[in-house]
Amino acid sequence: MNIFVASLNFRTNEDSLQSLFEQYGEVDSCKIIYDKFSGKSKGFGFVEMPDDAKAREAIEALNDTEFEDRNLVVKEARPR
Repeated sequence: MNIFVASLNFRTNEDSLQSLFEQYGEVDSCKIIYDKFSGKSKGFGFVEMPDDAKAREAIEALNDTEFEDRNLVVKEARPR
């Protein structure tokens, strides 16, 4: 399942975000989106987890919780 994570601290890196989600199961990939001109984080990203049940557990547990001084918004990513 592809998970959308918003309201990230601009200093959050992919390793720390992946570690957060690995508490709930295996993580295939973790990608923070950066502005192509400034190189700064846009404050959101995506986490891919192969087990849908574990992914739903992570969404339930992490949505609206504090991580690196920000309250996260965590939900299932929708296709473009």
